[in-house]
Amino acid sequence: MSSGVHPEPEGPPLPGRIRGNYYDGMTGTSGAILLRSCQLSFAVISFCVTAATSDFTSVMAFRYLLAAVGLQSLWSLSSGLLDTYAFSVNRNFNNLIVVVLFTFADGITSTLTFSAASASAGITVLISKDLGKCNVNNCARFMAATAMAFLSWFAASRSFSLSFFRLVKP
Repeated sequence: MSSGVHPEPEGPPLPGRIRGNYYDGMTGTSGAILLRSCQLSFAVISFCVTAATSDFTSVMAFRYLLAAVGLQSLWSLSSGLLDTYAFSVNRNFNNLIVVVLFTFADGITSTLTFSAASASAGITVLISKDLGKCNVNNCARFMAATAMAFLSWFAASRSFSLSFFRLVKP
């Protein structure tokens, strides 16, 4: 039975590449740790800002945003810990099952985060521009939470792209 983490051969990395066929940002690299940290921090900020408003429960899009960034936070934390472990012991993820898990989980969480951020953006535009009721609602907070969700999605989509690239180009 093989483990999901394999040792990397020694030698200097090629320009623009890290440890063999791995590009910086793929699982087990320092770039992956940075991407996971960005995903986690933006998702947690979005979660906290949304949860701190008193009337987020009145709109389904904001409840969906809260659930999506909560899931994004949990996935980013767990995969960030795995990336940190793999990087610290100088190993990478070559097991097909692990690569498929990372690819699909990144794809699902980034899609959920994007759709929730888009729905929330639509509601904030409706409230602020079309209805003109920003003075009685928490528009600024909702806009900030939506912006943080989009930033989290951007980092998650980069992780998904690199995981997918690793999956199709072994």
